[in-house]
Amino acid sequence: MQTPFVHPHSIVRHIWGTSDTILFIFAGAAAEFALNKAVDWLYFTGRLPADPLGRLFSTVEYARRIVFSDEAGAHRAIDSMAHIHAAVEAKRGERIPDWAYRDVLFLLIDYSIRAFEVLERPLATAEKEEVFRVFYRVGDRMGVRDLPDNFPDWQRMRQEHLQHDLKYSRYTEDLFRQYRHHLGPLRYFLLREAQVLVVPERVRELLRFRSFSLIAPLLSVYRISRRFRLDWLLKTLILPPAYREEIRTLDRIPADS
Repeated sequence: MQTPFVHPHSIVRHIWGTSDTILFIFAGAAAEFALNKAVDWLYFTGRLPADPLGRLFSTVEYARRIVFSDEAGAHRAIDSMAHIHAAVEAKRGERIPDWAYRDVLFLLIDYSIRAFEVLERPLATAEKEEVFRVFYRVGDRMGVRDLPDNFPDWQRMRQEHLQHDLKYSRYTEDLFRQYRHHLGPLRYFLLREAQVLVVPERVRELLRFRSFSLIAPLLSVYRISRRFRLDWLLKTLILPPAYREEIRTLDRIPADS
């Protein structure tokens, strides 16, 4: 039997086993990607502005695939990501900065924790450390340099990255314009409100978000809908048709388990 990359009973599998938390991870990543000072690398290939939802969803899907693979499968997925990035670097003739790699890894850790806590419950420190360890192994396999060795060091570096590696730029403005174009007014409104709920204060400040989300009062209603398996009626209304089936396949565990 192959050894799983992440233990079957790990909190990480619980977080990445429901489409609800993954959608909030996606929302947070969409906001922070737009602010990152290295976002021009994603514009270099032309894929991000042409299909911002698909490009971000593919990043999230890679992470989910790694979480639910055995070690050999996870290593293949990680090596594939490294190969794709190396090809872009060769085409552009320069290397993606190490801090940019760390930023993406760090946001996956942070939004895994934040999304789960928004939708479910506060995580214990040991559970947060488990999230960190899983994605540390991903970064280490990719050869990302200067990774923090432990969760407290990651917390400190995460705050430093939020302060130094983000800015509002013309790419930020363009990406949010593309989000609105691809989602339509109602779904774009819901994306923004989900982002208000999940992003760190620094991201909220740069994007000039309110301190409260208009959909926060609806979360308790949504949790009840999951108990009666009515959540997909709501998701059908709010998700773009092109992504409904893809997102349905993200559910690996019962939403109320």
